[in-house]
Amino acid sequence: MGFRAGRAQMDALFNAWQAEGFTVVAPKLFAGTGRFSETDIVRYDTVTSIDEVVFDRRADYSFKEAFTPVRQTLFYFAGESTAEAESPRKGGAVIFLRNCDRCALEVLDDMYLKNGEEDFYYKRLREHCRFVVMGCDHSFEDCFCVSMGTNVAPDYDMAVDPAGDDFLLDVKDPGWQGILAGIGAPEQPVTPQTVSENAVQVALPEAIPDRAALCASDIWKEYDERCIACGRCTLVCPSCTCFTMQDLFYDDAGRIGERRRVQASCMIDGYTDVAGGGSYRQKNGARMRFKALHKVYDHRARFGRNMCVGCGRCTAICPEYIDFAVILNKVDGEVRTRGGGQA
Repeated sequence: MGFRAGRAQMDALFNAWQAEGFTVVAPKLFAGTGRFSETDIVRYDTVTSIDEVVFDRRADYSFKEAFTPVRQTLFYFAGESTAEAESPRKGGAVIFLRNCDRCALEVLDDMYLKNGEEDFYYKRLREHCRFVVMGCDHSFEDCFCVSMGTNVAPDYDMAVDPAGDDFLLDVKDPGWQGILAGIGAPEQPVTPQTVSENAVQVALPEAIPDRAALCASDIWKEYDERCIACGRCTLVCPSCTCFTMQDLFYDDAGRIGERRRVQASCMIDGYTDVAGGGSYRQKNGARMRFKALHKVYDHRARFGRNMCVGCGRCTAICPEYIDFAVILNKVDGEVRTRGGGQA
């Protein structure tokens, strides 16, 4: 159902959400806290007014940091007894996100809910979150969502597009329709804004006939030197799910404490360390190869969709100016050379 709402009506909707126990989370400007001196950054945080939501810039960090905690306590232990930790979001959240990010949520669902046993902690968070898609009236720098087929969101509770001083809403949640019927003006059906082309384009191979040869290719060697294994690319990625486990002990005997899971990354030193002192993928080029092929081939082979959604954040944040779209096009070129096809 379509609605047109002014800023006062949007704030009234925010108040209604908060009255229902939801925390509203959206891209928010943090002035002077960017990576470089006197620059701003846009990242996810709690908001109480539509005026705080940034529509004209892509968030430097993805919705993932507001959805899946960077550090989450799973349970507490004391001797032989354990106690489950409370959910970090008891009342749930309404999360504003882009079309590509909503597609990334499907990837998170694949990994946490369909990749073997369901992840209880993720499912508990997922069930208490609602999603508002922010339309894109233009492509942001480094985006290649059209190539990845993620420029259109698969589903949402509400979509919102700025329209001058007002906002056009496509509301699918029946409860929210009822709220807006009392504060907003009905509108003809609203189609959320999407982009139809990006300046950056990516071609993907339909299949990799000789994976061993691709893994041994020289295209990965430059990243042995260029990549510094900082992991920023994966930490800003909306679809990366790697984490490590940590035990925090409250006593010297190690019998009382808590177990946490903490976001980690296949691009960071130590991630592939194993018992006995072994370590896989020690070179940064090998880590880049693993990440790239997992993003556009391994996940698609198992779940039928690419893991990469083309948001471009990894390229934008890389201190060594490594362009992930270039890497994917190199993979396509290498496969073509060896007789593979295009998706």
